Amino acid sequence: MTADNSLFFMPLLVGFIFFVMGFIMYKFPPKEINFLYGYRTSNSMKSKEKWDFAQIYSAKLMIYCGVFLMIFSGFGLVFHLPESRGALVSSIAIFASIGVLIYKTEKAIIQKFGK
Repeated sequence: MTADNSLFFMPLLVGFIFFVMGFIMYKFPPKEINFLYGYRTSNSMKSKEKWDFAQIYSAKLMIYCGVFLMIFSGFGLVFHLPESRGALVSSIAIFASIGVLIYKTEKAIIQKFGK
């Protein structure tokens, strides 16, 4: 394994960051609606109840996404793709994780509070 294996290092690094940030957000969720820290969408910022729910829900999902990405990085140990393809596959996995995080959190907010 070389140091330029983006199929290993990109998901591992981003997964670790997701895991740590999800844990921090879960243990220390933002108390007030703000534009700096936390899960911030127009839907989650409409009320304090939605805000509080979205912070905990998204933090748990962020931890799960981080674990998924760190496990996904194992493919970089098995498959040795060219650098550009490894970066593309890693980017797709990372953006898919972000998409799932946003989609599932927004869906949960709507299910719990309605439109």
